[in-house]
Amino acid sequence: MASSSSIMKRSESIVDTMPEALRQSRYHMKKCFLKYLEKGKRMMKLHHLMQEMESVIEDKDEKAQVLEGLLGYILCTTQEAAIVPPYIAFAIRPNPGFWEFVKVNSNDLSVEGITATDYLKFKESIVDETWANDENALELDFGSMDFKSPTMSLSSSIGHGVNFASKFITSKLYAQSGSQQLLVDYLVSLDHQGENLMVNETLNTVSKLQAALIVAHAALSSLPNDTPYQSFELRFKQWAPDPVNLEKFFSRVPSIFNVVLFSIHGYFGQSNVLGLPDTGGQVVYVLDQVVALEEELLLRIKQQGLSFKPQIIVVARLLPDAKGTKCNQVLEPVMKTKHSHIVRVPFRTEKGILRKWVSRFDIYPYLEKFTQDASAKVLEMMEGKPDLIIGNYTDGNLVASLMANKLGTTLGTIAHALEKTKYEDSDMKWKQLDPKYHFSCQFTADMIAMNSADFIITSTFQEIAGSKDRPGQYESHEAFTLPGLYRVVSGINVFDPKFNIASPGADQTVYFPYTETQKRFTSFQPAIEELLFSKVENDEHIGYLEDKTKPIIFSMARLDTVKNITGLTEWFGQNKRLRSLVNLVIVAGFFNPSKSKDREEMAEIKNMHLLIEKYELKGQIRWIAAQTDRNRNSELYRFIADSKGAFVQPALYEAFGLTVIEAMNCGLPTFATNQGGPAEIIVDGVSGFQIDPNNGDESSNKIADFFQKCKEDDGYWSRISDGGLQRIYECYTWKIYANKVLNMGNIYEFWKRINKEQKEAKQRYIELFYNLHYKNLVRTVPIATDEVQSAPVPKGKLTTTPTTRRSQSTLQRLFGA
Repeated sequence: MASSSSIMKRSESIVDTMPEALRQSRYHMKKCFLKYLEKGKRMMKLHHLMQEMESVIEDKDEKAQVLEGLLGYILCTTQEAAIVPPYIAFAIRPNPGFWEFVKVNSNDLSVEGITATDYLKFKESIVDETWANDENALELDFGSMDFKSPTMSLSSSIGHGVNFASKFITSKLYAQSGSQQLLVDYLVSLDHQGENLMVNETLNTVSKLQAALIVAHAALSSLPNDTPYQSFELRFKQWAPDPVNLEKFFSRVPSIFNVVLFSIHGYFGQSNVLGLPDTGGQVVYVLDQVVALEEELLLRIKQQGLSFKPQIIVVARLLPDAKGTKCNQVLEPVMKTKHSHIVRVPFRTEKGILRKWVSRFDIYPYLEKFTQDASAKVLEMMEGKPDLIIGNYTDGNLVASLMANKLGTTLGTIAHALEKTKYEDSDMKWKQLDPKYHFSCQFTADMIAMNSADFIITSTFQEIAGSKDRPGQYESHEAFTLPGLYRVVSGINVFDPKFNIASPGADQTVYFPYTETQKRFTSFQPAIEELLFSKVENDEHIGYLEDKTKPIIFSMARLDTVKNITGLTEWFGQNKRLRSLVNLVIVAGFFNPSKSKDREEMAEIKNMHLLIEKYELKGQIRWIAAQTDRNRNSELYRFIADSKGAFVQPALYEAFGLTVIEAMNCGLPTFATNQGGPAEIIVDGVSGFQIDPNNGDESSNKIADFFQKCKEDDGYWSRISDGGLQRIYECYTWKIYANKVLNMGNIYEFWKRINKEQKEAKQRYIELFYNLHYKNLVRTVPIATDEVQSAPVPKGKLTTTPTTRRSQSTLQRLFGA
């Protein structure tokens, strides 16, 4: 297909160019559109459109002519089409973040541009025509509340919100004299534990502060008269407004000392939790995030010449039925930190504390009360409001938004995964899926949180705006519909400067290269040898590896549909060449479906057993139950690197991919899905390899090609390993991450002030939606009542003694400064 730049000008719209494109291929398009209409009302994805078009145009040359022309470009940038005879409505995405909607009359091929609202009505009429025609159907238009907010305009600017915000603030301070007072007010307001940090309250106007600065500059008089101007010229220039200097300025402003993070679903703990239901990479992410944030806060406070100690609290759910973990402890210090703690708050019902685990899909009835209890606990422990609140996943983001709105605190959110993009057409099919997944609650909570956020942290560009061919997770929330419930005509704008890319790293004290032999956790190696090569089958491992000399391809993930572990197993089973070159080791889930409480995991366990039997894999596969010890897991990566193996991450979609980062940190060549974040982490063929999870033959052959080349070229494996390590050190460390996130907290605190009126108006809109709609949806989710006890005082509950001391918080007094 010809490139878009050679076919249509950037300024031309699809609605202007499509009529001529259809005229050029009128005969074939009439036949093609009749084919589309053959089955009546339906939705068609791009591959369906192309397959049916190719079935109509039999001549190869004519087919190539269509595909290489303007019409081919338009069709290939179509994400989906709604067939409502005689019309076909197209949702066309020429570039990330840019959408056009058109409808074509199949009778005369006339083309008309339509709005997102009209397109959504076309989609709705396929499943609920009454709703589609209802003039009073509920529409959500969050964009209508952003009439004053500046936005970015280029796809390449998406995810660089801090840079844009810095430029905007700079221009506003420079161009509008009244705006300078906002900065003065902000500097005056900065205090901690009753002490002014930047400006004395007597210097509360621009003129007073300017006068004080003039006096300060008098210090220059102490310089000798013959001091060259060049020696202090730069210092003078640095006072002028400049986006780079402004970002540096805010990074040095002492505005963040106390941070609260929310991670609610699953089992949040520091050991023995990975692999339990709803418990995976997010736990690792948050714990590593806390360590990095504390280190950066301590560094900044020291550089600011202050003696305060930061506090970071991770609020998680308290689970009395802790399954051998510490999730039943109210308070737990975070390892590798001095001033950070996990504080666990229980779910409560009318009957008391809920003891058992609850699926992340069923969690919504407990969150409002949880927010109230968590807010009280945080205020008690910090003896004041936090300076920054960060949520994680849907539940944590919703609770964080409720708490931040109540306290007036700057809010950052992290999606990790937006479920709407995991399940195809989950918005249109929400009624069928709701009894199982309660997506009506989840999608609503996501809309509330992302619109409440002052800034949104993402790990990759793809998470926001996808790739050339696929919309991003957030982008898919720009316009969508839940027929019969509500229609989102403007959900979130990916060009909003609230979006920022801050990629996490891996704990480099745990995940380090296999070549650093003096640091290796050698005590684990006998157990790992047993784990991989013993022929004994038990509750920890089944299957065996007959030929121990072959390299190992290794994958470790939750055992659910999206992670696609069964897909990898099937690729391996079907590819005889790959099986002759390597063994397969899987670390995931349980072996007995009855041990799992997760619906998807139970189905995947059964499928794994069927695949092992179907392809007679015993002797070439080792299936190991989920492992929770990070240190041992890291040594497992390195052990497999010793054997010149590789790591494979085959997910159908992965927002980021912490295991990819972990494997690359250990020097293990990595194959990872091209659907999502790993496509940005890995430079294909240089620092690893990208594989298509929807094309098992191609992917398995790509892995086989690598190992065949390794046999022919002794240095090839090491070159890919070294390329992966170089990529990590340049882009994916927690040090880089923490610096970015704290800069966001500083800058968006001021950004809120210069957009105060609009922020408040939008928040009222969100509150209305939350109270009148979301809370009604929550009432449809069944409340778990089994194993509920009356509400006792949790073991280890903190009690405090009234005090007038403000220099230490409750946590500091309990655990030392």
